[in-house]
Amino acid sequence: MARMRSPSGVKRWFLRAPIWLYNHRLGGLLGSRLVLLNHIGRKSGIARQVVVEVVRSDSSTGQIVVCSGWGKSSQWYQNLLARPNITIQRGSHSQAVSAVFLTEPESGNEMVRYSRAHPRAARKLCTFMNFDCDGTTDGYRAVGEQLPFIRLDPR
Repeated sequence: MARMRSPSGVKRWFLRAPIWLYNHRLGGLLGSRLVLLNHIGRKSGIARQVVVEVVRSDSSTGQIVVCSGWGKSSQWYQNLLARPNITIQRGSHSQAVSAVFLTEPESGNEMVRYSRAHPRAARKLCTFMNFDCDGTTDGYRAVGEQLPFIRLDPR
């Protein structure tokens, strides 16, 4: 597996552009596959935002699973570790949630589920995140075990 690199330059700008849509009440245009996380900086105490892809959602429990594609060193991931009670916005709906950090085996299982539900997107994401993945269940599981997955439980 290749080492993950945080986005910079145009890639970073592109990944942060959906925040503008949410802040201008246009989050509904992004559909249900993206969610805006409103969190607090662990050091600064300043309100922060990030948009991440929904890996899986459960309409019966209201739980949403997301992933930190650039690993545990991502600033938003570190902020959730320090302060797991956050709010999210999905479309035009806001909700208070608590972050639950999944184990490596649970994360591997989530990546396998994601690859089955969205095979093309899973392949592209692995490439985008600099992972060498052979496209097998074991390959996706290995990628998932290296990525931190977070379940957002309604409060």
